[in-house]
Amino acid sequence: MSDSQGSRREARPDGRRAPARPRVTIADVAALAGVSVGTASKALNNRGKLRAETRSRVADAARQLGFRPNEMARSLLSGRSFTVGLLTTDHVGRFSLPVLLGAEDALGAGEISVFLCDTRGDAIRERHHLQALASRRVDGIIVAGRRTDPRPPLRQFLDVPVVYAMAPSQSAQDLSVAPDEAQGAREAVRHLIAAGRSRIAHITGPARHHSSQVRAAAFRRTLAEAGLAPAAGKVLYGEWNEPWGRQAVQHVLHADPRCDAVFCGSDQIARGAADSLREVGRTVPGDIALAGFDNWDVMATACRPPLTTVDMALGELGRAAAVRLLEAIDGRARSGVEYLPCRLVIRDST
Repeated sequence: MSDSQGSRREARPDGRRAPARPRVTIADVAALAGVSVGTASKALNNRGKLRAETRSRVADAARQLGFRPNEMARSLLSGRSFTVGLLTTDHVGRFSLPVLLGAEDALGAGEISVFLCDTRGDAIRERHHLQALASRRVDGIIVAGRRTDPRPPLRQFLDVPVVYAMAPSQSAQDLSVAPDEAQGAREAVRHLIAAGRSRIAHITGPARHHSSQVRAAAFRRTLAEAGLAPAAGKVLYGEWNEPWGRQAVQHVLHADPRCDAVFCGSDQIARGAADSLREVGRTVPGDIALAGFDNWDVMATACRPPLTTVDMALGELGRAAAVRLLEAIDGRARSGVEYLPCRLVIRDST
């Protein structure tokens, strides 16, 4: 079996095929790099104890010659398929798609092929996809969820490394990568306080959702640290949509007419709140500052005025999950939940 590109023929101006170019082999790469064939093979397949300078020299030679290893030979040498499964439970794709794109970027840089599977939130469909990925002998799987609620582990169905992104595994033995929502909420509330706001309300999604609970708890703690109490006296739980934002901000104004800021649990809620405030003649941010969560571009930038919001950096989350998976495949597995920082994006609404 040969580690080569195969020969290529090109058409000549007279229409006849030109003689095939000589095939570039691993021996050619080794000769150009000034190393043995065995060393070149180890460097290209990331095996053995070689100096970084040697690996770099071999890689440069391979690029210069246009050499690409035969994938079948590469798999046999390494015992790997160089494929990874990306399993998503989010049929909408609002949150999982950026995670998956970030993961694919990181995996593609390592010349890893990706199989994308959408479970649509169906446990039976998920089991089917897992069986299909196992039959393709993938080296590992990234599981991306649409929310940060912990999910059942897949350990009993798989014998390859798995990394959970966005929605962490319920098992502490697994490795999960999730956004630090509490840190993001703290930054948003501290920003409102620093802007001189002291009567801050919080409108968020369903109380049963993990994100609602974590963001609300961080909101309360941050206010308490500043010696403040929530405007309207409590957190208002509802739905992740604009109608709830419009309705909830009316409750806030009725309960506490002196409210001067609203921190919303999502950009959709915030956009609904902005519409309602405008309808009752309250200016944003003049009368009431407004902040959201998610940095959903279509919502945040279309809001009037453009919305200050928390970005969960989902692309970075996906890339981090891919790096952790590659480490696990390489025998350096971790466990527990790794929280990645969010960032506050400041716009005109505050």
